[in-house]
Amino acid sequence: MRVIMLAPPGAGKGTQSERIAARYGVPHISSGDIFREETAAGTPLGKQLRGYLDSGDLVPDDLVLTLIKGRVIAAARESGGYVLDGFPRTLAQAEAAAAIGRETKTSAQAVVYLDAAPEVLIARIAGRGEDRADDSTEVARHRLDVYTEHTKPLIDYYTGRGIVIKIDAAAPIGAVSQEIFAALDPLADA
Repeated sequence: MRVIMLAPPGAGKGTQSERIAARYGVPHISSGDIFREETAAGTPLGKQLRGYLDSGDLVPDDLVLTLIKGRVIAAARESGGYVLDGFPRTLAQAEAAAAIGRETKTSAQAVVYLDAAPEVLIARIAGRGEDRADDSTEVARHRLDVYTEHTKPLIDYYTGRGIVIKIDAAAPIGAVSQEIFAALDPLADA
C-alpha cells in the first residue's frame, strides 16, 4: 500500500497515518517527526529547520527532499509501500515525488484527503497539549493559511491523477479510520 496523506493541520494525519501503516504493514513516514528529530538532535539541517517549524512556515522544498526522498524509496523497496504524512506539501514536491515514483515504480496508489472545518482544526491544534511551539492558536491559524495557499492546490493535482479519496475528518477517530479502510482495502487486494 502506497498512500499520501493530505490534510490541513489538526485533521488527524498522524493518527490516521499510523493506523493505515499498521493495517497494511508499511512504514509511516512523517515529515514533521523527521524535522523535529533533526531539530532536537541539533544537526546542521535541524538548525535550518528550527525557524520554519517554530513559525509554522513551510520548509523549503530542497530541504524536504533531502530528508525524505531516501526514506520513501527505501520503504517502498523494503516493504512494498509507505504512508506519507506531511509530504508532499507543495506542487513542486508533488511533482518531484511523482518523478521519483515513476523512476522507482513506487508511485502512490491513493491520496487520502482528510477535510474538516477551520474551527474544528484550530480547536484540535490548540488543544493537543503536546507543548509544541507550532500548536499555539496564533501559529495554528498561520499554519492553516499556509496550508490553504501552498498545499490545498495539491487536491486538484491529485484529483487530476484520479487517486484522491476524500474523508470527513470531523467524525470520531474510529469512524474516520473505518471510512479510510473501506476505501483502501480494495486497493490492497488489487
